[in-house]
Amino acid sequence: MTISLIGLPGSGKTTVGRLLSRRLRLPFLDSDTVIEQQLGCSIREFFEREGEARFRDIEADVIDALTQVPEGVLSTGGGAVLRTQNRSNLHSRTKVVYLNSSPDDLFRRLRHDKNRPLLQVADPLGRLRDLYSQRHPLYKETAHFQVDTGRPSVASLVNMILMQLELDGSVGAV
Repeated sequence: MTISLIGLPGSGKTTVGRLLSRRLRLPFLDSDTVIEQQLGCSIREFFEREGEARFRDIEADVIDALTQVPEGVLSTGGGAVLRTQNRSNLHSRTKVVYLNSSPDDLFRRLRHDKNRPLLQVADPLGRLRDLYSQRHPLYKETAHFQVDTGRPSVASLVNMILMQLELDGSVGAV
């Protein structure tokens, strides 16, 4: 079983994913890391050079491949849900957990982060609000479970996810 984490940039997909993979003793997969390895440069550089549409094409191929891995915890990029095929592959091939974070919480976490291409704008909080309104329905459509990140610790978030997966029968007691 592969468990996929979706949510806005900064919602904790990579951090939570790493701890969840350790707790479940499953490989950790990060679609953005795989993409950067394939590109040989950062996503930000590629984004600036080739544009978002070309990036989304590559991301779709990577999501297609990673959702076919038999076991793991997959952290996706925040915009992975923008493509219908990605939503379908994630939902049908993996158990999807949506890490729901408010734009205000994300802004507090990300205000000094210069590595997120979509947030390098004059009004990053406004941008996060726009992204949330655009993507929240897509995250909800794709997810089997939703966890509101708020302010709990990473360990608490992982415990909430494990509890939902156990109740669902997706994983045994951990």
